[in-house]
Amino acid sequence: MRGFIMTCMTALLAGCQTAPDIDIEQQVDALYQKMPQEERIAQLKSMYMEELFNEQGQLDTVKCRELIPFGIGHFSQYAFQKPRDPNVVRDMVAAVQDWLMHHTPNGIPALFHEEVLSGINTQGATIYPQQIGQACSFDPELAELKTRQTSTQMRKMGGILSLSPMVDVVRNPSFNRLEESYGEDGYLSAVMGTAFVRGLQQGDLRKGVGACSKHYLGYGGGGDADEKELMEEILLPHETMIRVAGSKAVMPGYHAMKSASVTCVADSSILKNILRDYLGFDGMVVSDYTAIDQLPANLSTMEKAALAINGGNDVDFPFGANYQYLQEAIDSGLVKSETLERAVKDVLRYKFRAGLFDKNPYLYSTEKIVLDTPEERKTAYDIAVESVVLLQNDSNLLPLNTLAPQKILVTGPNANSMWAMCGDYSFPAMTFFWKKVEQDLDHPHVITLLEGMQNHKPDNVNILYSRGCDWTEEIETKFSHVGDKRSWEYPLLHRKVDSGETANKEEALAMADSADVIIAAMGENVMVCGENRDRQGLRLPGKQQEYVEALLATGKPVILVLFGGRAQVIGDLAERCAAVIQAWYPGEEGGHAVADILYGKVSPSAKLSVSYPSEELYKPICYNYPNSQSTIQWPFGYGLSYTTFEYKHLLMDQSARVSEDYIEVSFEVKNTGKMAATEIAQVYLSPTANNQPLRPLQLQGFARVDLQPGQTKRVEMKLYTDQFGYYTNDGQRQWNVQPGTYVVKVGASSADIRLEQDITLKGEKVTKPLRDHYFSEVEVTD
Repeated sequence: MRGFIMTCMTALLAGCQTAPDIDIEQQVDALYQKMPQEERIAQLKSMYMEELFNEQGQLDTVKCRELIPFGIGHFSQYAFQKPRDPNVVRDMVAAVQDWLMHHTPNGIPALFHEEVLSGINTQGATIYPQQIGQACSFDPELAELKTRQTSTQMRKMGGILSLSPMVDVVRNPSFNRLEESYGEDGYLSAVMGTAFVRGLQQGDLRKGVGACSKHYLGYGGGGDADEKELMEEILLPHETMIRVAGSKAVMPGYHAMKSASVTCVADSSILKNILRDYLGFDGMVVSDYTAIDQLPANLSTMEKAALAINGGNDVDFPFGANYQYLQEAIDSGLVKSETLERAVKDVLRYKFRAGLFDKNPYLYSTEKIVLDTPEERKTAYDIAVESVVLLQNDSNLLPLNTLAPQKILVTGPNANSMWAMCGDYSFPAMTFFWKKVEQDLDHPHVITLLEGMQNHKPDNVNILYSRGCDWTEEIETKFSHVGDKRSWEYPLLHRKVDSGETANKEEALAMADSADVIIAAMGENVMVCGENRDRQGLRLPGKQQEYVEALLATGKPVILVLFGGRAQVIGDLAERCAAVIQAWYPGEEGGHAVADILYGKVSPSAKLSVSYPSEELYKPICYNYPNSQSTIQWPFGYGLSYTTFEYKHLLMDQSARVSEDYIEVSFEVKNTGKMAATEIAQVYLSPTANNQPLRPLQLQGFARVDLQPGQTKRVEMKLYTDQFGYYTNDGQRQWNVQPGTYVVKVGASSADIRLEQDITLKGEKVTKPLRDHYFSEVEVTD
């Protein structure tokens, strides 16, 4: 039996200090008083570790005395800068930490940070599926396991802080960083983001790696939303990461909020009023890379530094370019001493919490570090299998009939390429884009679709391969001044991926004529999707659609497998292809995962975490937005299986008191087909009256139900009354739960509701500053 059980549902009381917190505050105060001003300011700056080492890889103490005589607060992307063995990275960290602890005024260790969105951003580390795909698994338990594995390895390497996860609620299908998100729904994003933090931090910052909630607030969409949507939905993942999972770092976005005069890195309305005063956040705010430098151009570097720290930002990433002028800003009266004190203490408090001042701090491991263990590869495979969405299978061609001899053509630009598997912020993608390195990036080895089909094929299957077409014939990446300023270089963006293979269309079509089935692997790659990378349109890049049309013209059944970071508009290709699969960027084991689904070794179970558009859109859409349905080809929560499921026997009280903590909901799911499979049952809430200020449909719970053929299981849920509530601000921000009748709906997707029942909440309206409960609790029983 496997049940999805959300634990720790009660939020931490904002502003409530425990005895250890109080003890830390006393230590922070005492240390701050001892520090010279130069050491204080140094805690707010970062740098790259490479600057302190000579060409032989040895720590250069002359450089240390020159560059960091008063120490340094942080080191940026410490494991990414060059391809290195993890033990070498660890030894470099150890050398730097030793120097800092013995040769600076108060011996303060630094926070080494790295990206961990789909695993550690370093050579050889496991490459897990990209976030958008993992969201389609609706599996927070596996999400937590992934980040627990990641943090265990990264802490061994000396990493203490991450700049992940990205929990923007993304509703614009064209957003080039959609792949980093958990999709369009605030609730799902909050569940998955909170699980990410739990695994990464391991319940103790002294042994886990700290999470960083980004991009606060609404960078991926919603920054211009009205206050109600902003506070109920866009804020929700950040709020739960902070209040439920104890995340202690936040990164503001590059954008400006609605009606704001400055970007988020200097916006006190969100960094002070909402984050600290309302949510009770007592952690550290760090700038996105070069974000402070992007403040109004008419300001001097010193004035930009003052604007950011006064607005509530603590740390200047990636190398303290602006905060090096903080003393000048203080001397000029632009920054008050108490503002500097707040920022420095936020950093020191984080370091105390991470155990950096303990008698025996865990700064790194002395054991031999081995990355990408069999256990980690298995987790990468398990997530990939759960991330792949079967969108269409009208002819029931899938799973492939492997009982009879089959000749299968595998073709397309993503058929034999690691770039079909690796999303942005993986080490290969980051190295290709930022370092312009195009060779020797297959570390760890990434299983391509072709390799997966060959490795796992039954004996009577013959695999043919010809690339057939390239991703694009021309450079499609658009150049624009958005996001990280370091990428505003035309040569960095004006290039395309070289596959290293010839794309011979005639050869491929000749093979297609002799094949029984064609698998067309199409979609995006690292240069047409990702941070600062965009392209014209959302249809298949280059001449890919033209190539699929030619394959269809052979009369052979075509299975279209889409890889990439966004939903790609395919129009009527869906109806003409025998089957359509959305594989996203499924990580290092993606080739095996997709192959096993095609061969029927496992049934697909993933459900869409976004509304899949039927036309090219450059505006927000969402399953619960009015007038969105006409532009959606496949709805949120949708995904096919190789079997069928029946929903029945919904049980729930017809009424409850508003003041009660929760109501109990239960229902049964039966596998009515012939194959073992998993169904993701979804629970939604709807209002019944116009005076109930709720979305017409809102996800409020889900469960992964593993079922053998003919088996029935019962889903039991605690649906908290806080989940019936809404936000208001009549001079005071508060959460409200009002009496009335609501509809609880159970479905296979947002557009496929199988069961529903009214429930009436009775009693007086309940108001509170913040929710006590965010997530339903679910258990699956036999």
